[in-house]
Amino acid sequence: MIKPIKKLIIDIVYKRVKKKHSDYSEDKILNEASVVEVEVSHLFSDIIFIIIGIISAGFGLKGFLLPSSFIDGGVTGISLLTSEVTGISLALLIVLINLPFVILGYSQVGKEFAIKSIVAILGLALVVHFIPYPIVTTDKLLISFFGGFFLGAGIGLAIRGGAVLDGTEVLAIYFSKKTGLTIGDIILIFNIVIFSFGAYILSVEIALYAILTYMSASKTIDFVIEGIEEYMGITIISELSNEIRLMITDKLQRGVTVYSGKGGYGKTYDDLKSVNIIFTVVTRLEITQLKTEIDKIDTNAFVIMNSIKDTKGGMIKKRPLDH
Repeated sequence: MIKPIKKLIIDIVYKRVKKKHSDYSEDKILNEASVVEVEVSHLFSDIIFIIIGIISAGFGLKGFLLPSSFIDGGVTGISLLTSEVTGISLALLIVLINLPFVILGYSQVGKEFAIKSIVAILGLALVVHFIPYPIVTTDKLLISFFGGFFLGAGIGLAIRGGAVLDGTEVLAIYFSKKTGLTIGDIILIFNIVIFSFGAYILSVEIALYAILTYMSASKTIDFVIEGIEEYMGITIISELSNEIRLMITDKLQRGVTVYSGKGGYGKTYDDLKSVNIIFTVVTRLEITQLKTEIDKIDTNAFVIMNSIKDTKGGMIKKRPLDH
């Protein structure tokens, strides 16, 4: 369904560019249309992510957390706690409490981010207020875990769409620039304060379940943003670098980049031995196979492995076999 929509977008964009710039050559029209098509296509994908994120977060809130008066961390936790104490509509609080963070995000991240975020937050508020999600369970452990799971999935999908449903990250980015603390430290301190108020106002038990909810949501956010496959950047230094390069490209069918380097031993720069350094990216599941193949060629090869959050372009997946 998505491909026909994208094709329709390309056709519309092409016709509009051609009509607006009738003096352009065909190649220039195609280039102009290609740029606009990429922007529209990305926007379309972002909207899909945000919509699914809103529905998922709404389900986590109304299907699990709200009926049992459970709370979460972050701005969502403040909204839930305030709603529980004051009786004010959660939908209204989600918008009002997040609004200052969206304004802050405008200055810290940008205009597009702020617009997407306010639309996403308004969407979540409308979903929470109008959609009658079913109450799934009354088991407290299941509520805290799956409430956090669906809420975290929603927040993660919104982030992939270039927006936030919870302004905590924006606040953390702002204070990390002003202080020596990391973003993770600030979020942790922020949530400790929320859970402490939750323990005092509601109960210690609710606060403990809230910590479980937060942990479930946090891990789900990481999973949604980083994906199911964790990539590893592999740097290989070996005297048999060409054989290793051929093994990676031919046998493992992966792309490689070759750097020219020099060994560090030697009294003068001219004494240093030249060496080719290989860099490739594989999934975590393929590391064992890669190490085995490297050992078959050179057991003394120096291999460095770094975790990579995400990749774009290049040859990460296997190439289709030529027939």
